[in-house]
Amino acid sequence: MHDVNLAALDLNLLVALQALLEEESVGGAARRVGRSQPAMSHALSRLRSMLGDAILVRVGAGMQVTVRGEALRHPVRDALERVKELLAGDTFDPSRSQRTFRICVTDNASDLLLPPLLARLQRMAPSIRVEIQPWRGGFTNPTELARDVDAVIACIPDSFAGFHRRRLFRDRDACAVRRSHRAARPISKPEQFLNWKQVAVRPQGLFADPVDTWLKQEGLTRNVVLTVPHYLQALHVVARSDLIAVLPERLIRTYASQLNVSAMPVPLDVGSFDEYLLHPARTHTDTGCVWLRNVLKDIGRELESQSHEARK
Repeated sequence: MHDVNLAALDLNLLVALQALLEEESVGGAARRVGRSQPAMSHALSRLRSMLGDAILVRVGAGMQVTVRGEALRHPVRDALERVKELLAGDTFDPSRSQRTFRICVTDNASDLLLPPLLARLQRMAPSIRVEIQPWRGGFTNPTELARDVDAVIACIPDSFAGFHRRRLFRDRDACAVRRSHRAARPISKPEQFLNWKQVAVRPQGLFADPVDTWLKQEGLTRNVVLTVPHYLQALHVVARSDLIAVLPERLIRTYASQLNVSAMPVPLDVGSFDEYLLHPARTHTDTGCVWLRNVLKDIGRELESQSHEARK
């Protein structure tokens, strides 16, 4: 491992490093932090010597970040954010903040939460950015994830050891059917449902659609003719074919008018499930992350309220 002399570390070098990693250009990094290009070239030379890595290498007419540089992107950004918070005190002003929050979320929950979240950010925090991390399913390592993200939204909270959790909203599975389909009347018998041609959803990291896993435990099998990795993908297939799908009811109703689909009960006791908001211990008292979680909790409460109104 290359030793770094912290006593000789200039904080401005971290600022330069972040700019170089994000701009992938000496000139672009110089303009970003208000330095001359020779000064940024000198900073890159010092960084290379200090880290024992080229950081940026020439590829054709441009520059490319090295593997070590890629590994430093998030840690450097987090380190500078922590330094800012340390010097500024325990305050967070969403209207002025330029922070980037990283959230790991499944596609069905993201389709419900992102539109209202973005609407709130535009109104309350126009300079804040959000990065949605790809869902890794069964391949998720909680320890690694805790370093990479500020929040997780999932219906399997027990899979995230060491994360704080809070229930966000409740959902249940329903049959998605094209409105002009002859099956657009409630399917009342389990045999009809099981025999109908269906599209299944197998998210990354799972060996089967959770619906099929549950049916197998009950000694049942449905007629799956197509399997896709995303819920919204399945909904689009339903909208353009004679297939039906078992999907989260909130997702179906969100796109019902746009895609001309209906949500109908599954003629089996599929029950309901909860979506949880989880966060790693490192973000528990961070004022910015606390603010973000409160915004997401408000959206969850609105979704629950809409469900109560729909049942009246």
